[in-house]
Amino acid sequence: MFEKNLGSGLSLRLLERRHADVLFALTDQNRAHLRPWLPWVDGVRSAADSLAFIEEGLQRFARGAGYELGIWQGGALVGVIGVHEIDAQNAQASIGYWLDAAHQGQGIMTRAVAAVLDDLFFERGLHRVEIRVDPENRRSRAIPERLGFRMEGVLREAIRYRDRWGDLVIYGILDREWEARRAGQATDQNP
Repeated sequence: MFEKNLGSGLSLRLLERRHADVLFALTDQNRAHLRPWLPWVDGVRSAADSLAFIEEGLQRFARGAGYELGIWQGGALVGVIGVHEIDAQNAQASIGYWLDAAHQGQGIMTRAVAAVLDDLFFERGLHRVEIRVDPENRRSRAIPERLGFRMEGVLREAIRYRDRWGDLVIYGILDREWEARRAGQATDQNP
């Protein structure tokens, strides 16, 4: 199973079937917070829907094609970060994430995304990772910008919200860019 300790009581762990109730509760609690940015939120109506999401993530994990991780602070689930279908032929994948409204602004998601990038580039040998974000979602856009992703463009009307079409900004980062960033951080920390 996948587990990564990020320090300060923060960890990433593969979502398992036993987490369905707590995942649904967190999703339900954050429904109004998530609705403007994540069109799937209204389709999550019960713990059974969260269980189906977890099972699909476990199937991707078993195939080596991605995963869904819970972001845990202490013993509490505070968010989710997922690696969508890994394209093995082209050595690329995309990351999606969301965080409990009460836990924003603490650097949690930036640390989680950095840990997933380490896994994808250093452990799985991918070449490219992308993140797609609604242009109006400033908090979500700040994460790839903070981590050295490049804005590569805008997909016009690429996502369907309840009553409208929305654009998506594409951010991308290559393995060599992430490696250089990590090497620079190590140098900065060890003068």
